[in-house]
Amino acid sequence: MAEQSGTDATGPVVPVGPDGEPAARPKVWPWLLLYTGGRLLIALVLVLVLWMAGLGSYAGLLFGILLSMPIAYLTLRSVRERLNEAIVAYQEQRKREKESLRARLSGDGGA
Repeated sequence: MAEQSGTDATGPVVPVGPDGEPAARPKVWPWLLLYTGGRLLIALVLVLVLWMAGLGSYAGLLFGILLSMPIAYLTLRSVRERLNEAIVAYQEQRKREKESLRARLSGDGGA
């Protein structure tokens, strides 16, 4: 995906697709669901392993959840990065739309 270089009079740099049109914004929900599901699955597996190893129910639950945090941080890095990219793209699009609306309401933008 290519990007426009610099800024223009209308605002910040806008990602451009191969056909010259603005690039499609990545979807947030699929990455959010994948990341959340991965975190829950890792926690569940660790809790079950600790319970089967003989750690008590409450202690096994707490240690499983605590151990799942660094493991999920390391194993779900690529999914987390994609999710962050999608959120940033969504925020930038909302900002551009908000600026465009303000310009149209103030009479600066032509429609």
